[in-house]
Amino acid sequence: MNYRVRHTTRYTYAQPVAIAHNEVRLAPRSTVTQQTRRTQLAIDPAPAVLSQQRDYFGNTSHFFTLQAPHREMTVTAVSDVSIAADLPPKGDATPAWEAVRDALRADTTPAGLDAYQFVFESPYVVWDEASLAYTAPSFPPGRSLLAGALDLTRRIHADFKYEPGSTSVATPIADVLHDRRGVCQDFTHLALACFRGLGLAARYVSGYVLNLRDDGERLVGGDASHAWFAIYDPGLGWIDLDPTNNTIPSDQHVTVAWGRDYGDVSPVKGVILGGGEHTIAVAVEVTPVG
Repeated sequence: MNYRVRHTTRYTYAQPVAIAHNEVRLAPRSTVTQQTRRTQLAIDPAPAVLSQQRDYFGNTSHFFTLQAPHREMTVTAVSDVSIAADLPPKGDATPAWEAVRDALRADTTPAGLDAYQFVFESPYVVWDEASLAYTAPSFPPGRSLLAGALDLTRRIHADFKYEPGSTSVATPIADVLHDRRGVCQDFTHLALACFRGLGLAARYVSGYVLNLRDDGERLVGGDASHAWFAIYDPGLGWIDLDPTNNTIPSDQHVTVAWGRDYGDVSPVKGVILGGGEHTIAVAVEVTPVG
């Protein structure tokens, strides 16, 4: 599948902003199944400084500075991406989750060491007794890693209501568990806490989903940045799962970045001098192209 992705973020300020420093992660990654042909970044007002680099996790990031007073800032990224469909693995394709956990602890290969950093807590992913209790029904002793992951994905999809505006990025996982509502970032952070609480490697993935499929079904999260997670098995590598849509991502998910949690992959973040109250408007279009 070939897609054109347009992601527009507009900030409107009540007072002039004297200077702004921003970092954005809006360019999709190239992976085994995804090839990013190009990303064009348009910033208004025009930045005085604009640079591109790779972050610690290998994501493409751009840094820019606005040095002229402004009351509105618009960042638009247009990307052309090709994605090859990948057959989803079966539930019994992985060993028991305890075996995967133990193997990961002893794995000193580059891939194993890279995955092991995603076993630990991070600023937005902290587990407690409540999250461990929620995890337990999906991971009885001896169950395969993927079977447990698919069950947990299904349960989060069924147990939690997708309700934009009900949470913020900083909402603790404990509150999401209690209120049983949130958005894709919340469901992903919860899933990460569940896996990491068991000693398993799981990372946060940001990206997009196709707005409208050929069968007319609309995937949840298609009008903004989307989030899901990936688990690590030493035999199969990283396996993506989307709890918001209860699916295994394939050629209808565009991967942009990955890290420990939302804080590592935020699409737009920065610091400003001035501005006062501000509003943010985000629009995302994922369009199939010939």
